[in-house]
Amino acid sequence: MDHSGPGAHQEHFPTTEAAVAALHAVAAEHGREIEVTHDIGADQTSRRSAAGFGVTTDPDGSLPHEAYAEFGGLPRVSVRLFPEDDALITVEGVVFHDVPRDDVPAFLHSVFGGLAHVRGRSFPPTASLVVPLAGDRTYREHLAAHLLTPWLSSRMR
Repeated sequence: MDHSGPGAHQEHFPTTEAAVAALHAVAAEHGREIEVTHDIGADQTSRRSAAGFGVTTDPDGSLPHEAYAEFGGLPRVSVRLFPEDDALITVEGVVFHDVPRDDVPAFLHSVFGGLAHVRGRSFPPTASLVVPLAGDRTYREHLAAHLLTPWLSSRMR
């Protein structure tokens, strides 16, 4: 993943709930359906597998909150928001790990707004899904050419 360039975030989403509200706003702006599920408590969140049986809070007494969102339409996009202020975004099977939660709305606007594209070359044969953000920041993930979906193929440059 490459997210280089000057990185001033325009909005800050201090809680998972605020980030989920931003996902709903992005979905509405782009005419997408969205389905969100919530996991609340240390015994429910995916990164808290070490929590003991019946333990729901972090050591500081707070309830960790994780959310998973799936967007309708093409491209197929899902977002898992973690309590640690980052997210995992999957676009047509291409996984972007450790995206800062504050970058998620801009990332989705880029994908749904048609700015995301596949950059490939024939020798050696490689391809990457490139998601540009404002401020010359870019997320890039390698993808296997044999896993190109029709949407990814249509985004080839």
